[in-house]
Amino acid sequence: MPKKIPKPKHVPQRTCIGCREINPKRAMIRIVRSLDGVKIDPTGKMSGRGAYLHDKKSCWEIGMKGSLEQALKTTITEQDRINLHTFIQTLSDDDPVVKDSHAQ
Repeated sequence: MPKKIPKPKHVPQRTCIGCREINPKRAMIRIVRSLDGVKIDPTGKMSGRGAYLHDKKSCWEIGMKGSLEQALKTTITEQDRINLHTFIQTLSDDDPVVKDSHAQ
């Protein structure tokens, strides 16, 4: 009897609400709407409606213009907005430059 070939492990995919790219869930930052307001969910397991963003300022700036509120189906309070902007300051400016391996 032939051996069973193991199935590849399922990797959950999520869409960045800033740039709309699809990436593995673990590579994204989750923002959650809870009873306490809008917060960053470092574990990815907090209860509440969630949305995902890359760890790039450009994605967060797009998200803060309205798509984050739309995805969370809420209005972000001024205090939550301040907390999110404080977090944004810790992020990298953009993608690192990818060099062509053939060019020298």
